[in-house]
Amino acid sequence: MDIVLLSLLIVVASAVGTVTGFGTSTIMVPVLVPFYGLQITLLLVGIVHWFGDIWKMWLFRKGLRWKLIFQFAAIGIPATVLGAALMFQVEETILSRILGALLIAYVAFLLWKSEFELRQTLWTTLSGGAVYGFAAGIFGIGGAIRGAVLTAYNLPKEVYISTAGAIGLMVDSGRLITYFLGGTSLENHLWWGMLVFIPASFLGAKLGEWIVAHVSQKQFRQVVATFLMLIGLKLLFLP
Repeated sequence: MDIVLLSLLIVVASAVGTVTGFGTSTIMVPVLVPFYGLQITLLLVGIVHWFGDIWKMWLFRKGLRWKLIFQFAAIGIPATVLGAALMFQVEETILSRILGALLIAYVAFLLWKSEFELRQTLWTTLSGGAVYGFAAGIFGIGGAIRGAVLTAYNLPKEVYISTAGAIGLMVDSGRLITYFLGGTSLENHLWWGMLVFIPASFLGAKLGEWIVAHVSQKQFRQVVATFLMLIGLKLLFLP
């Protein structure tokens, strides 16, 4: 794929990922796999995603709540290992459809109970982290589940986005190290393309910041729910 077209894709995906707290990989991976294959695509998108996590934390740093982040991740990381271990025992298509159905049911519940939210107690945070971690491990799509869990807290926009970025940064750092240790690398022109891709991801994040600043808290929750529904429909019918 041409570097310019790839950069435009990164801008769009980064903007969506910033606004919703997830979705960058969901947009980029299906587009890039036919051009670069799965391994290179996952590494390329992982690097873009890693910088996107940093931009979310930086642009919405006033919303960082480290206690929430570490409580969420403390149980989420071991839960991810458990989910990943079980993943190999169930067919991938079945898992995708189950996740899609769960996301659709969750959004339907939010529409029915629009004022629903969880109290931010230690128990709910640990439980949310466990659900996110387990689902990320067994389904392989962590962002959508993380978004669903954090949405239930009805967090302020800035807290939601910065928290999603911080948690994502921890997970992305681990998987990038795993890719590199496994011998995966990019073609030379893609490494040079990082000189454009990284600024493009920041541009997308700034665009996302502008969008977030112009939507209300209620509208923001509706936007996240809409993207959750779209991903759910895609996983259910086109796994």
